[in-house]
Amino acid sequence: MPRGGGRKSHKGRMRQFTSVDELEAQRKKDQDRRKQESSEEESSSEDESSNADINNPNRVQQKTKKISQLDEIPQAAPTELSRRQREEIAKQEAQRRYEQLHREGKTEEARSDLARLAIVRKQREEAAKKREEEKKAKEEAQAKQKTQSLNAIKASGKRSRP
Repeated sequence: MPRGGGRKSHKGRMRQFTSVDELEAQRKKDQDRRKQESSEEESSSEDESSNADINNPNRVQQKTKKISQLDEIPQAAPTELSRRQREEIAKQEAQRRYEQLHREGKTEEARSDLARLAIVRKQREEAAKKREEEKKAKEEAQAKQKTQSLNAIKASGKRSRP
């Protein structure tokens, strides 16, 4: 069943076909016109080249300059920056100033970082001292135990001889 609810298609209803004779006549017209244009271009190309310089007001002639004249060219005044460019430069400058102050320890964040680092350093030192003390205590305990065991061996050796 065709789609569209029974509507008929309008495709191809008004097609027109060009006859072979009309196509040939049109082709010949185009060829004649091209021949005329090319012959006109050849004759007028010499005239146009001399008039091209005069007729084109937008053409800028390149002027040759000596090296000594290059230094004499006035430098263009610096163009004013747009608002966004000024804001971007100000933002970068503020960031640079903040980083400088931070390195010097003058910002609140830097002070809090330094205080936190001092606390951590102190805790690490205390932990290192505690480990060292525990290690010494352990070594002393082992040495004491060793001397006690040696004394016990000596004492037991003396008893067995008599």
